[in-house]
Amino acid sequence: MTLQPREGRIPGDHYLETTPETALWGFLPNRASAPVLNVDSGATVTIDTLSHEGILEDQGRDPLAYLAGFGVKATEVLEDSRVFAASDLTHSFDDGPHVVTGPIAVAGAEPGDLLRVDVLDLAIRAPYGFISNRHGYGALPGEFPEGTLRREDADVLDPTSFGSNIHFTDVTENGGVLYGNLRFGEGRGVRFPLRPFLGLMGVARDTDEAVPSVPPGDHGGNMDVNELQAGSSLYLPVQTAGALFYAGDPHYAQGDGEVALTALEAPLRATLRLTVLKDGAARAAVGAIRNPFVETDTHWIPTGMDPDLNEAMKKAVRAAVSFLETHQGVPRATALAYLSAAGDFEVSQVVDAVKGVHCMIRKADFGA
Repeated sequence: MTLQPREGRIPGDHYLETTPETALWGFLPNRASAPVLNVDSGATVTIDTLSHEGILEDQGRDPLAYLAGFGVKATEVLEDSRVFAASDLTHSFDDGPHVVTGPIAVAGAEPGDLLRVDVLDLAIRAPYGFISNRHGYGALPGEFPEGTLRREDADVLDPTSFGSNIHFTDVTENGGVLYGNLRFGEGRGVRFPLRPFLGLMGVARDTDEAVPSVPPGDHGGNMDVNELQAGSSLYLPVQTAGALFYAGDPHYAQGDGEVALTALEAPLRATLRLTVLKDGAARAAVGAIRNPFVETDTHWIPTGMDPDLNEAMKKAVRAAVSFLETHQGVPRATALAYLSAAGDFEVSQVVDAVKGVHCMIRKADFGA
């Protein structure tokens, strides 16, 4: 089940491996970033994304040794994870944890356009992952982790000094369905189905300043919207020439809220189609949006993000009303009434400094 770099099926027109030369750690590309790949609009790219779990400082920055502690064979440890962790890339534990692959320049993309990202395929790369809770983070900072402390002198040479609570989660198959297994006690455990998606996809912000990977925004980034599974599409307002797309933070499963801090974090081979939409094509696709927007076969999904969850909710409602007005021709008062009766507003995540809310609008309701 282990999918090493360059091995197995690579369905995209282009292939991008995650290496110290093709990725950032804890930061996102900006307008000054040099692309690691150039593609035409409409091209497909297969990206071997890496999870940060297993290589962080509170895990010793040595995936081979760390995973051995959970009984994982050396052959089941990803080669690109080992190379990335052992590189001389500087990284601070309190920076963003994410390994961000890219950027990819898409020909013809200009500010004001939309970049449509079609998620064509998501293949799991390893039969395991991690769910983590760390001091100072998550929905209950100061309450969890329980029973441990983070020492002031916490250091990679003593991973236990961070006091993190990290759950190894193995993957099994039953009846053609993949499950994560969170084990506890004497032979007990809880099993849940995998729903893989990329937690982080975005375009470069129009700035020369360093862009941390944790907070999402109008650029997309670390949105953690769990509806972005295979078959979905993400629409991102382009801010810089070439769009400079990137991806990372792969998940095998995530509940809305992501309350512990991480979900089931694990590496994915993602195949994406990157298409530039201009003017009329953009408006026909999703109306007059100003924020990242998600589409699935069954739902339109506007988003709202803000450090204040109440404000994130308001932004999501405004985005949903605007979408129904500009895309479906629904009067604004009627749109708000419909959303109150039939729209589901879900908390994407509350753990990324900027909180997220997304609205589920059923396409079938507008079939007539």
